[in-house]
Amino acid sequence: MPVPLSQHQAGMPRTLSTSTVVTPGSLSQPPTEPTDGDQAGQPLLDGAPSSASLDTLIQHLVPTADYYPEKAYIFTFLLSSRLFIEPRELLARVCHLCIEQQQLDQPVLDKARVRKFGPKLLQLLAEWTETFPRDFQEEATIGHLKDVVGRIAPCDEAYRRRMHQLLQDLHQKLAALGRGPEGLVGADKPISYRSKPQASVHRELLGVCSDPYTLAQQLTHVELERLRPIGPEEFVQAFVNKDPLASTKPCFGGSTSNLEAYVKWFNRLCYLVATEICMPAKKKQRAQVIEFFIDVARECFNIGNFNSLMAIISGMNMSPVSRLKKTWAKVKTAKFFILEHQMDPTGNFCNYRTALRGAAHRSLTAHSSREKIVIPFFSLLIKDIYFLNEGCADRLPNGHVNFEKFLELAKQVGEFITWKQVECPFEQDTSITHYLYTAPIFSEDGLYLASYESESPENQTEKDRWKSLRSSILGKT
Repeated sequence: MPVPLSQHQAGMPRTLSTSTVVTPGSLSQPPTEPTDGDQAGQPLLDGAPSSASLDTLIQHLVPTADYYPEKAYIFTFLLSSRLFIEPRELLARVCHLCIEQQQLDQPVLDKARVRKFGPKLLQLLAEWTETFPRDFQEEATIGHLKDVVGRIAPCDEAYRRRMHQLLQDLHQKLAALGRGPEGLVGADKPISYRSKPQASVHRELLGVCSDPYTLAQQLTHVELERLRPIGPEEFVQAFVNKDPLASTKPCFGGSTSNLEAYVKWFNRLCYLVATEICMPAKKKQRAQVIEFFIDVARECFNIGNFNSLMAIISGMNMSPVSRLKKTWAKVKTAKFFILEHQMDPTGNFCNYRTALRGAAHRSLTAHSSREKIVIPFFSLLIKDIYFLNEGCADRLPNGHVNFEKFLELAKQVGEFITWKQVECPFEQDTSITHYLYTAPIFSEDGLYLASYESESPENQTEKDRWKSLRSSILGKT
């Protein structure tokens, strides 16, 4: 993915190569104590072991008549457990433990006990299906739900009704996830110009939307629409490795298609910005487009849309754009450099992380839906999760699951899940969002060719590249 470099020339943007585009709380005590030697170390939080065997962690998840796991533990374990066990197998084991411990396989049930246990079981299943609905796409998995609830239903018919409602909600959620956001069909494979089209053929963004604040709002609409289908499990599945203590088969991988689609959107926006800048024939027009995008980026920053902000900055930092010295000479760059400073990668993006914390705090104390918006720079979020995954072992030398690592993972992913669920407060303008999704963009070679046509090559390297591009794309010598 495009990431700006740490140095820039005075009065010019930083150069970027197009080839680089690419809350846990306290936890309750478990219902049963682990066997001797099963749990290692002191609990990280109340009831949450810093490490434990997989069996012990599964037992922590299982409710009883007198115990229900904390919401933070449920999310953390369901998120991380797929590194060690497939969700359908985990559900089967949980259901088996419930049947065994509550003696639900007996001809006569202890109704008083079941009435205390039943609501807790249904609550666990509701939380699981709500947060990780894709875990229930297989009919066999649904079968486990129906079986265990069917065993407690004779004690209270309300359980069966609740189960019916749960399955109805799950079906609707899966159907919505299957459809995906509107307007995304074909968005990942837009037409790519390899050379400048006739002016009459190409519509320019400024002709569709000339107000920076409006475009920033519509970009935010697109970002939230793209974020919503991403499931928390995709962050784990993106880095899944084979569990060394499991069989020779790799661990459950699962789909990361929504996460990958969001990454493609970032890259598309980078190229769209560069295309819009390189397209105009006159440098005055190109300068106007640059200044327009600077204002859009500033509005994105104010909204809390850091992903679009970074995509715009990255697009302006691409080599075909940054080399347009005559164009940049006409641009008032002071605001641009302020934005670059905010997103400077120096100190592991220290300035950006400070701004992100400020936006997150604003979101927590928000008095309006607009103040709740936090859209992080996604590539950096992925990078942080990647290094957390690579820097800490999933298991300790004694074979225990490193639960402390997964508490930190759940903290990062959980915060993101909260942000992505915010309803966009801005009314969608379909003419603008359609353009953002479908407007043709230059290929990498097309960007360079358009750049050289706008401002002639300055050195032999550029001249040689221009000659090669004209020969390969235009068939000229």
